Amino acid sequence: MVQTIALVDDDRNILTSVSIALEAEGFEVRTYGDGAEALRGLTQKPADLAVLDIKMPRMDGMELLARLRQISAMPVIFLTSKDDEVDELMGLRMGADDYIKKPFSQRLLIERIRALLRRDQLTGPRATEDPAAVMVRGDLSLDSARHACTWRDQPIELTLTEFLLVKALASRPGHVKSRDQLMDAAYGEHIYVDDRTIDSHIKRLRKKFKAVDPQFSQIETLYGVGYRYKEA
Repeated sequence: MVQTIALVDDDRNILTSVSIALEAEGFEVRTYGDGAEALRGLTQKPADLAVLDIKMPRMDGMELLARLRQISAMPVIFLTSKDDEVDELMGLRMGADDYIKKPFSQRLLIERIRALLRRDQLTGPRATEDPAAVMVRGDLSLDSARHACTWRDQPIELTLTEFLLVKALASRPGHVKSRDQLMDAAYGEHIYVDDRTIDSHIKRLRKKFKAVDPQFSQIETLYGVGYRYKEA
């Protein structure tokens, strides 16, 4: 099945050149010149993955991501300018899966897209039905086949990256996972992301669980070492 990529940027040169590169790789590409146009299009016809520029007229990438996260957990990659470190961190905390700085290599973007789509196939609703795909750790339940997470029977809406991080931590309660190990679990061994990317995802995870249980404290930080899921 041909996978669809939504490309959202107000730079027509980027839309044209990246579209050509993605279509050459076998993807279907839908392009949008601003966030408002993209929101209308993706609400009516969802894509498999979205690549969003942060700074756009009418509706910027941050607002678009916030709106999309209300209706979809599809993987999202942010395109950021060279000095937009604050925007990168904000984007990750809001639920982006990855970011790439401009100017960027089209080959790098394609590799990141493929990595996220592979993860989506392994954990999304199209995954094979398998009772073993449901992991239960005390009050936590993770259903990989349905990409469903619950805490004390309350649903927690997680992005793909967040789901894989929780799964990696909860798979061995009490064992410390370094940031490098969590990067491999969430992104794959051949994709490198900054340490702060993992930290931002963990902060967002805690916020989501505490929204349904203010006493949630299962994800522990071991400063200078990594993170672990508390044993029951």
